[in-house]
Amino acid sequence: FIETLRGPAKEDAVARARFLDVMAQEAARMTKLVEDLLSLSAIEADEHVQPQGIVELAPLLARVAESLHHQADARGVRVRLELPDAVPSVAGDADLLAQVFRNLIENAINYVRPNTDVRVTAQVVGRVGEVGRPGVAMTVEDQGEGIAPDHIPRLTERFYRVDPGRSRNLGGTGLGLAIVKHILNRHRGRLNIASELGRGSRFTVTLPTA
Repeated sequence: FIETLRGPAKEDAVARARFLDVMAQEAARMTKLVEDLLSLSAIEADEHVQPQGIVELAPLLARVAESLHHQADARGVRVRLELPDAVPSVAGDADLLAQVFRNLIENAINYVRPNTDVRVTAQVVGRVGEVGRPGVAMTVEDQGEGIAPDHIPRLTERFYRVDPGRSRNLGGTGLGLAIVKHILNRHRGRLNIASELGRGSRFTVTLPTA
């Protein structure tokens, strides 16, 4: 595109505007890819170090939902937080956990049917994996087209996409769920994915309480 703008399209205002739009979109896509790769690399480097902060989940989820308000509005989607009065705190890094829920809620907004809801719920569970402590399970549920069973085990692989064309159009890098998996590994948490074609998907994050 740059070569064309320097040559044949140098004086073509219509082509120049179109080419600049494409260049801006592709530059933004490349920037997002580099940012995700750097983020994944940093998370993997510290994966064995469990964060020691205390994170209040209810206000964190509210902040993430608010940050995605305009994106949801653009698709006619409402993000509904259906949380109990008291959600236990967890041990962790607030910025990393915000990244987890932003990825999951943003995915739900992108893939849900327009004019439907994305529900975010939470409940206390008795035991989290080998950690052996009580935990909190938070579920992001959409009313989208669902995911075929054979795709589900591979969703957290790097660059794996169920629908490459659609993911690319939405600006996805194919790294979001890989980042989620590694952040949860660092927090000794778990990600469970359940989906039914034509009905929607549920992404459940389980974290040990503080």
